[in-house]
Amino acid sequence: MSAISTLNFNSSRFILTGFPGLEVDYFWLSIPFSSIYAMIFLGNCMVLHVIRTESSLHQPMFYFLAMLAFTDLCMGLSTIYTVLGVLWGFIQDISLDSCISQSYFIHGLSFMESSVLLAMAFDRYIAICNPLRYSSILTSDKIMKIGVTILCRSSLLIPPVIIRLKFLNYCSPHILSHSFCLHQDLIRMACSGIRFNSIYGLALVISNLLLDAVLILISYIMILHAVLAIASREERIKSLQTCVSHICAVLVFYIPIIGLTMVHRFGRHLSPLVHVLMGNIYILFPPLMNPIIYSIKTQQIRRRVQRLFCLKGM
Repeated sequence: MSAISTLNFNSSRFILTGFPGLEVDYFWLSIPFSSIYAMIFLGNCMVLHVIRTESSLHQPMFYFLAMLAFTDLCMGLSTIYTVLGVLWGFIQDISLDSCISQSYFIHGLSFMESSVLLAMAFDRYIAICNPLRYSSILTSDKIMKIGVTILCRSSLLIPPVIIRLKFLNYCSPHILSHSFCLHQDLIRMACSGIRFNSIYGLALVISNLLLDAVLILISYIMILHAVLAIASREERIKSLQTCVSHICAVLVFYIPIIGLTMVHRFGRHLSPLVHVLMGNIYILFPPLMNPIIYSIKTQQIRRRVQRLFCLKGM
Protein backbone atom coordinates (compact mmCIF):
# COMPACT_ATOMS: atom_id res chain seq x y z
CA MET A 1 0.00 0.00 0.00
CA SER A 2 2.86 2.42 0.73
CA ALA A 3 4.15 2.02 -2.81
CA ILE A 4 0.70 2.72 -4.21
CA SER A 5 0.16 5.78 -2.05
CA THR A 6 3.40 7.34 -3.29
CA LEU A 7 2.12 7.22 -6.86
CA ASN A 8 -0.60 9.78 -7.43
CA PHE A 9 -2.86 9.80 -10.46
CA ASN A 10 -0.56 12.18 -12.36
CA SER A 11 2.58 10.09 -11.80
CA SER A 12 4.33 8.64 -14.81
CA ARG A 13 5.09 5.39 -12.98
CA PHE A 14 2.88 2.30 -12.77
CA ILE A 15 2.61 -0.36 -10.06
CA LEU A 16 3.38 -3.90 -11.27
CA THR A 17 1.07 -6.59 -9.91
CA GLY A 18 2.64 -9.87 -8.87
CA PHE A 19 0.35 -12.42 -7.24
CA PRO A 20 -2.22 -10.63 -5.04
CA GLY A 21 -2.51 -12.20 -1.60
CA LEU A 22 0.64 -14.29 -2.04
CA GLU A 23 3.25 -11.59 -1.37
CA VAL A 24 4.79 -13.54 1.54
CA ASP A 25 5.41 -16.48 -0.79
CA TYR A 26 7.18 -14.53 -3.54
CA PHE A 27 10.55 -16.13 -2.78
CA TRP A 28 9.11 -19.62 -3.23
CA LEU A 29 7.15 -18.56 -6.33
CA SER A 30 10.35 -17.17 -7.83
CA ILE A 31 11.88 -20.66 -7.92
CA PRO A 32 9.42 -22.24 -10.43
CA PHE A 33 9.28 -19.01 -12.45
CA SER A 34 13.09 -18.84 -12.63
CA SER A 35 13.11 -22.49 -13.72
CA ILE A 36 10.51 -21.78 -16.42
CA TYR A 37 12.56 -18.89 -17.82
CA ALA A 38 15.71 -21.05 -17.75
CA MET A 39 13.85 -23.78 -19.67
CA ILE A 40 12.57 -21.20 -22.19
CA PHE A 41 16.09 -19.92 -22.90
CA LEU A 42 17.78 -23.32 -22.92
CA GLY A 43 15.03 -25.01 -24.95
CA ASN A 44 14.81 -22.40 -27.68
CA CYS A 45 18.59 -21.90 -27.84
CA MET A 46 18.96 -25.68 -28.20
CA VAL A 47 16.47 -25.74 -31.11
CA LEU A 48 18.31 -22.86 -32.82
CA HIS A 49 21.68 -24.54 -32.26
CA VAL A 50 20.49 -27.89 -33.61
CA ILE A 51 18.99 -26.33 -36.75
CA ARG A 52 22.11 -24.21 -37.36
CA THR A 53 24.63 -27.02 -36.91
CA GLU A 54 22.75 -29.93 -38.55
CA SER A 55 22.95 -29.58 -42.33
CA SER A 56 20.13 -32.10 -42.86
CA LEU A 57 17.77 -29.65 -41.12
CA HIS A 58 18.47 -26.83 -43.55
CA GLN A 59 14.98 -27.15 -45.03
CA PRO A 60 12.02 -24.72 -45.20
CA MET A 61 10.12 -26.42 -42.36
CA PHE A 62 13.07 -26.04 -39.97
CA TYR A 63 13.87 -22.50 -41.07
CA PHE A 64 10.33 -21.56 -40.00
CA LEU A 65 10.86 -23.48 -36.77
CA ALA A 66 14.01 -21.43 -36.17
CA MET A 67 11.94 -18.25 -36.63
CA LEU A 68 9.45 -19.57 -34.06
CA ALA A 69 12.22 -20.41 -31.57
CA PHE A 70 13.81 -16.97 -32.03
CA THR A 71 10.44 -15.28 -31.44
CA ASP A 72 9.85 -17.32 -28.27
CA LEU A 73 13.34 -16.49 -27.04
CA CYS A 74 12.69 -12.77 -27.53
CA MET A 75 9.34 -13.05 -25.73
CA GLY A 76 11.13 -14.47 -22.71
CA LEU A 77 13.74 -11.71 -22.81
CA SER A 78 11.06 -8.99 -23.03
CA THR A 79 9.35 -9.98 -19.76
CA ILE A 80 11.97 -11.63 -17.53
CA TYR A 81 13.15 -8.38 -15.94
CA THR A 82 9.76 -7.28 -14.59
CA VAL A 83 8.29 -10.73 -13.85
CA LEU A 84 11.27 -11.98 -11.84
CA GLY A 85 12.00 -8.46 -10.57
CA VAL A 86 8.62 -8.35 -8.82
CA LEU A 87 9.07 -11.83 -7.33
CA TRP A 88 12.63 -11.12 -6.19
CA GLY A 89 11.53 -7.82 -4.67
CA PHE A 90 13.79 -5.34 -6.47
CA ILE A 91 11.06 -3.88 -8.71
CA GLN A 92 7.69 -2.51 -7.63
CA ASP A 93 6.87 -0.09 -10.42
CA ILE A 94 7.81 0.82 -13.97
CA SER A 95 8.06 4.13 -15.84
CA LEU A 96 5.59 4.98 -18.60
CA ASP A 97 8.31 4.92 -21.27
CA SER A 98 9.56 1.49 -20.17
CA CYS A 99 5.99 0.23 -19.96
CA ILE A 100 5.22 1.41 -23.49
CA SER A 101 8.43 -0.18 -24.81
CA GLN A 102 7.65 -3.49 -23.15
CA SER A 103 4.08 -3.52 -24.48
CA TYR A 104 5.44 -2.87 -27.99
CA PHE A 105 7.71 -5.92 -27.81
CA ILE A 106 5.09 -8.19 -26.21
CA HIS A 107 2.38 -7.38 -28.77
CA GLY A 108 4.83 -7.25 -31.67
CA LEU A 109 6.24 -10.65 -30.78
CA SER A 110 2.71 -12.08 -30.43
CA PHE A 111 1.90 -10.88 -33.95
CA MET A 112 5.24 -12.28 -35.15
CA GLU A 113 4.52 -15.70 -33.63
CA SER A 114 1.08 -15.73 -35.24
CA SER A 115 2.64 -14.87 -38.62
CA VAL A 116 5.29 -17.59 -38.25
CA LEU A 117 2.61 -20.16 -37.41
CA LEU A 118 0.73 -19.10 -40.56
CA ALA A 119 3.91 -19.50 -42.62
CA MET A 120 4.40 -22.96 -41.10
CA ALA A 121 0.81 -23.87 -42.04
CA PHE A 122 1.58 -22.77 -45.63
CA ASP A 123 4.70 -24.96 -45.54
CA ARG A 124 2.65 -28.00 -44.44
CA TYR A 125 0.02 -27.26 -47.12
CA ILE A 126 2.63 -27.18 -49.89
CA ALA A 127 4.42 -30.29 -48.54
CA ILE A 128 1.23 -32.37 -48.47
CA CYS A 129 -0.90 -30.92 -51.28
CA ASN A 130 1.84 -30.15 -53.78
CA PRO A 131 4.90 -32.22 -52.76
CA LEU A 132 6.50 -32.38 -56.23
CA ARG A 133 6.81 -28.58 -56.37
CA TYR A 134 7.72 -28.13 -52.69
CA SER A 135 11.41 -27.34 -53.22
CA SER A 136 10.71 -25.08 -56.22
CA ILE A 137 8.02 -23.08 -54.38
CA LEU A 138 9.75 -22.70 -51.01
CA THR A 139 13.20 -21.67 -52.17
CA SER A 140 15.73 -19.98 -49.87
CA ASP A 141 14.91 -16.66 -51.54
CA LYS A 142 11.17 -17.12 -50.92
CA ILE A 143 11.77 -18.05 -47.28
CA MET A 144 13.89 -14.95 -46.79
CA LYS A 145 11.15 -12.78 -48.30
CA ILE A 146 8.56 -14.43 -46.05
CA GLY A 147 10.78 -13.76 -43.03
CA VAL A 148 11.21 -10.08 -43.94
CA THR A 149 7.45 -9.76 -44.52
CA ILE A 150 6.75 -11.29 -41.10
CA LEU A 151 9.21 -8.90 -39.44
CA CYS A 152 7.74 -5.84 -41.18
CA ARG A 153 4.16 -6.90 -40.50
CA SER A 154 4.75 -7.42 -36.79
CA SER A 155 6.94 -4.36 -36.18
CA LEU A 156 5.67 -1.59 -38.46
CA LEU A 157 1.91 -1.80 -37.91
CA ILE A 158 2.03 -1.45 -34.10
CA PRO A 159 3.89 1.89 -33.53
CA PRO A 160 0.86 4.18 -34.22
CA VAL A 161 -1.19 2.65 -31.41
CA ILE A 162 1.80 2.25 -29.06
CA ILE A 163 3.19 5.76 -29.56
CA ARG A 164 -0.28 7.15 -28.87
CA LEU A 165 -0.03 5.75 -25.32
CA LYS A 166 2.71 8.31 -24.58
CA PHE A 167 0.29 11.20 -25.08
CA LEU A 168 -2.70 9.91 -23.10
CA ASN A 169 -3.61 11.23 -19.66
CA TYR A 170 -3.83 8.54 -16.99
CA CYS A 171 -6.19 9.38 -14.16
CA SER A 172 -7.15 5.95 -12.78
CA PRO A 173 -4.92 4.45 -10.07
CA HIS A 174 -1.72 3.40 -11.79
CA ILE A 175 -1.96 -0.30 -10.94
CA LEU A 176 -1.28 -2.77 -13.75
CA SER A 177 -3.07 -6.11 -13.87
CA HIS A 178 0.17 -8.03 -14.41
CA SER A 179 3.90 -7.92 -13.73
CA PHE A 180 4.39 -6.71 -17.31
CA CYS A 181 2.73 -4.11 -19.55
CA LEU A 182 -0.06 -4.69 -22.06
CA HIS A 183 -1.75 -2.14 -24.31
CA GLN A 184 -5.23 -2.96 -23.01
CA ASP A 185 -4.04 -2.48 -19.45
CA LEU A 186 -2.76 1.04 -20.16
CA ILE A 187 -5.82 2.27 -22.05
CA ARG A 188 -7.98 0.97 -19.19
CA MET A 189 -6.33 3.60 -16.96
CA ALA A 190 -6.58 6.46 -19.47
CA CYS A 191 -9.00 9.32 -18.74
CA SER A 192 -10.08 10.00 -22.32
CA GLY A 193 -8.99 9.95 -25.95
CA ILE A 194 -8.77 6.15 -26.27
CA ARG A 195 -11.08 5.91 -29.31
CA PHE A 196 -8.17 5.69 -31.77
CA ASN A 197 -6.38 3.09 -29.64
CA SER A 198 -9.52 0.99 -29.25
CA ILE A 199 -10.43 1.02 -32.97
CA TYR A 200 -6.87 0.66 -34.29
CA GLY A 201 -6.06 -2.00 -31.69
CA LEU A 202 -9.15 -4.01 -32.67
CA ALA A 203 -8.22 -3.65 -36.36
CA LEU A 204 -4.72 -4.97 -35.60
CA VAL A 205 -6.10 -7.99 -33.77
CA ILE A 206 -8.54 -8.75 -36.60
CA SER A 207 -5.98 -8.24 -39.41
CA ASN A 208 -3.26 -10.21 -37.65
CA LEU A 209 -4.32 -12.76 -35.04
CA LEU A 210 -7.85 -13.43 -36.27
CA LEU A 211 -6.96 -13.43 -39.98
CA ASP A 212 -3.99 -15.72 -39.34
CA ALA A 213 -6.18 -18.13 -37.34
CA VAL A 214 -8.76 -18.25 -40.14
CA LEU A 215 -6.09 -18.84 -42.81
CA ILE A 216 -4.47 -21.58 -40.70
CA LEU A 217 -7.89 -23.23 -40.32
CA ILE A 218 -8.51 -23.01 -44.09
CA SER A 219 -5.09 -24.50 -44.82
CA TYR A 220 -5.83 -27.49 -42.59
CA ILE A 221 -9.24 -28.01 -44.17
CA MET A 222 -7.46 -28.19 -47.55
CA ILE A 223 -4.76 -30.47 -46.09
CA LEU A 224 -7.41 -32.79 -44.63
CA HIS A 225 -9.22 -32.89 -47.97
CA ALA A 226 -5.97 -33.83 -49.73
CA VAL A 227 -5.05 -36.45 -47.13
CA LEU A 228 -8.46 -38.15 -47.26
CA ALA A 229 -7.98 -38.55 -51.01
CA ILE A 230 -4.90 -40.73 -50.41
CA ALA A 231 -5.79 -44.39 -50.91
CA SER A 232 -3.31 -45.90 -48.46
CA ARG A 233 -4.27 -45.66 -44.78
CA GLU A 234 -0.58 -45.75 -43.75
CA GLU A 235 0.22 -42.84 -46.07
CA ARG A 236 -2.71 -40.83 -44.68
CA ILE A 237 -1.47 -41.34 -41.12
CA LYS A 238 2.11 -40.53 -42.12
CA SER A 239 1.00 -37.28 -43.80
CA LEU A 240 -1.08 -36.18 -40.80
CA GLN A 241 1.74 -36.98 -38.38
CA THR A 242 3.90 -34.33 -40.04
CA CYS A 243 1.30 -31.76 -38.94
CA VAL A 244 0.93 -32.81 -35.29
CA SER A 245 3.73 -30.56 -33.97
CA HIS A 246 2.38 -27.53 -35.78
CA ILE A 247 -1.21 -28.15 -34.65
CA CYS A 248 0.02 -28.39 -31.03
CA ALA A 249 1.99 -25.14 -31.42
CA VAL A 250 -1.10 -23.38 -32.83
CA LEU A 251 -3.26 -24.55 -29.91
CA VAL A 252 -0.57 -23.62 -27.36
CA PHE A 253 -0.45 -20.10 -28.83
CA TYR A 254 -4.11 -19.31 -29.49
CA ILE A 255 -5.82 -20.87 -26.44
CA PRO A 256 -4.00 -18.61 -23.91
CA ILE A 257 -4.71 -15.55 -26.08
CA ILE A 258 -8.41 -16.39 -26.20
CA GLY A 259 -8.43 -17.04 -22.46
CA LEU A 260 -6.68 -13.75 -21.63
CA THR A 261 -8.99 -11.81 -23.97
CA MET A 262 -12.07 -13.33 -22.35
CA VAL A 263 -10.76 -12.55 -18.87
CA HIS A 264 -10.00 -8.92 -19.78
CA ARG A 265 -13.31 -8.50 -21.58
CA PHE A 266 -15.77 -10.32 -19.33
CA GLY A 267 -13.87 -11.13 -16.14
CA ARG A 268 -14.00 -7.86 -14.22
CA HIS A 269 -15.74 -9.69 -11.34
CA LEU A 270 -13.03 -12.37 -11.18
CA SER A 271 -10.24 -12.39 -8.63
CA PRO A 272 -7.13 -10.38 -9.66
CA LEU A 273 -5.21 -13.63 -9.21
CA VAL A 274 -7.08 -15.09 -12.21
CA HIS A 275 -6.00 -12.14 -14.38
CA VAL A 276 -2.39 -12.58 -13.25
CA LEU A 277 -2.39 -16.33 -13.91
CA MET A 278 -3.89 -15.93 -17.39
CA GLY A 279 -1.39 -13.19 -18.21
CA ASN A 280 1.56 -15.34 -17.18
CA ILE A 281 0.22 -18.32 -19.12
CA TYR A 282 -0.11 -16.06 -22.19
CA ILE A 283 3.54 -14.94 -22.12
CA LEU A 284 5.22 -18.09 -20.77
CA PHE A 285 3.29 -21.13 -21.99
CA PRO A 286 4.04 -20.95 -25.77
CA PRO A 287 7.80 -20.22 -25.38
CA LEU A 288 8.05 -23.02 -22.81
CA MET A 289 6.04 -25.64 -24.70
CA ASN A 290 7.15 -25.13 -28.32
CA PRO A 291 10.70 -26.52 -27.87
CA ILE A 292 9.26 -29.47 -25.92
CA ILE A 293 6.62 -30.16 -28.58
CA TYR A 294 9.07 -30.07 -31.48
CA SER A 295 11.73 -32.03 -29.61
CA ILE A 296 9.24 -34.82 -28.89
CA LYS A 297 7.10 -34.84 -32.03
CA THR A 298 9.65 -34.03 -34.75
CA GLN A 299 11.84 -37.04 -35.41
CA GLN A 300 14.77 -35.13 -36.92
CA ILE A 301 14.96 -32.70 -33.99
CA ARG A 302 14.53 -35.47 -31.43
CA ARG A 303 17.34 -37.56 -32.88
CA ARG A 304 19.72 -34.60 -33.07
CA VAL A 305 18.94 -33.54 -29.49
CA GLN A 306 19.49 -37.10 -28.25
CA ARG A 307 22.80 -37.22 -30.09
CA LEU A 308 23.76 -33.86 -28.57
CA PHE A 309 23.12 -35.10 -25.03
CA CYS A 310 24.87 -38.39 -25.69
CA LEU A 311 28.00 -36.53 -26.82
CA LYS A 312 27.92 -34.35 -23.71
CA GLY A 313 27.50 -37.41 -21.52
CA MET A 314 30.64 -39.05 -22.91
